[in-house]
Amino acid sequence: MTQSSVQDRAAIVETLAREAGAIAMSHFETLATVPVESKGHLDLVTAADQEVERFLTERLAQAFPDDGIFGEEGAARQGTTGRTWVVDPIDGTFNFVRGGDQWAVSIGLHENARPTFGVIHAPVRAQTLVGGVGLPSTLNGVEMAKRSGLNKTRAACGVGFHPTIPVERRLQTLRYVLEDARMNFRCCGSATVSLIEVALGQVDGYLGIGESTWDLMAALPILEQIGIHSTVDWSNTNLESKIRFACGTPEFLQAVAPIVPFGATLEQSQ
Repeated sequence: MTQSSVQDRAAIVETLAREAGAIAMSHFETLATVPVESKGHLDLVTAADQEVERFLTERLAQAFPDDGIFGEEGAARQGTTGRTWVVDPIDGTFNFVRGGDQWAVSIGLHENARPTFGVIHAPVRAQTLVGGVGLPSTLNGVEMAKRSGLNKTRAACGVGFHPTIPVERRLQTLRYVLEDARMNFRCCGSATVSLIEVALGQVDGYLGIGESTWDLMAALPILEQIGIHSTVDWSNTNLESKIRFACGTPEFLQAVAPIVPFGATLEQSQ
């Protein structure tokens, strides 16, 4: 793909993410009337999630008719190119329902068995991140700074747990972060927003236990362009997988390697 076609694709998907964000915001501004369903304990889906996913599925199919589409709320469209658009219409639905600002629209591209491009739009926070292979990562159109190192005197780690992860397993993770790695931790309830915080240097890295591919498909290629890497072994990960992973600078990944080494899976014990 030529540089101009990469840029054209990025412009199309960024526009779709912003339009999807506007749809989500129209629901967010009238939260009292938004229908909410439960997929499980503390795992919610709203009419806003469903409408945003329908919009993105239709528009992505129009823009890239030969590509596949895979969405959190059930979108599944087979393609013929080997490329699949992975959509999380609102990552952080629990925060959305509670009126918080920690949620975002996430659109990532899965190509050659790995994430290669992504757009994240967090409407309430007025943040739009774009980047991937052959495209410098930007925040609101401004190229983002490279990240490196780990200052242990003020180290901080984002953490995220799927609601089905047992309490003891969560406590084991936090115990390692606090006692062994000697870091502070933050848990905002949205993997996408947590990874934005990694990108901005607000935390040094992120530990996700039980995440889905749509939670990180857009963020990881954006982060890779600024020196942030993950432990996900994509050669052994499919789009339906639940994931245990770390993401951060090389120094951060080294610090958490005893608990989340490269290629760690959710099934493996900590």
